[in-house]
Amino acid sequence: MKILVAEDDQLMIKMLEFRLKKDGHDVVITNDGRAAVQKLDEFQPDLVITDIMMPYLSGLEVVSAVKTRFPTGTPVIILSGMGQENVVLEAFQLGADDYMTKPFSPNELSVRVRRFEAPLVK
Repeated sequence: MKILVAEDDQLMIKMLEFRLKKDGHDVVITNDGRAAVQKLDEFQPDLVITDIMMPYLSGLEVVSAVKTRFPTGTPVIILSGMGQENVVLEAFQLGADDYMTKPFSPNELSVRVRRFEAPLVK
């Protein structure tokens, strides 16, 4: 699966990239919301994972861009720190598909990403 990650925290980026690549995914990392939106058309991701608080464009703007460009349903997982419930609710209203509170387990990330993988055709 092709996964676009938008995250500005370097330690979080390393963990996300390591785990997603270990799970066999093609991963592109961006460090801010503007770069993530620019990569959408070029990379055509199967899944987007985005932090809420980022430079230039927020995760909410990334969710909106994904849902506008891919109305058929590229899923989005939101990453958020504690105490941002109102922002997370807004993300769901914009079309986010899942939400993870930081810090989280890499194993939990794998399970949540697997939920969005296309079923194998027999």
